[in-house]
Amino acid sequence: MTDAEISRFRKAIEARLADLEAENARGREGQATVTLDQQSIGRLSRQDALLSQSMAKATQARRDAEAGRLRQALARLAGDDFGYCEDCGEEIAARRLAFDPAVTRCISCASG
Repeated sequence: MTDAEISRFRKAIEARLADLEAENARGREGQATVTLDQQSIGRLSRQDALLSQSMAKATQARRDAEAGRLRQALARLAGDDFGYCEDCGEEIAARRLAFDPAVTRCISCASG
């Protein structure tokens, strides 16, 4: 893999991490504790608020998992392991890495 390709992947990963951090900032409000005061919120509205809170927390967990995978990809870039399948050691196709730079397996190993 050329230095230009590595630089392009690094920039893409860092940009996605910045996007995830911005999404985290916007998503914090949805994870706030729901007040259970029956006088101020009706039962159905409270259930809707609890469901929204649960969905916000699940979305946050998915963002955290993706950020972790992207940080690992940055570490692989620094250690010259980036772009090679962790199972067979073959080079991962550039188009596959362009789609998801955090992948760790070639299409053959991922399919089988």
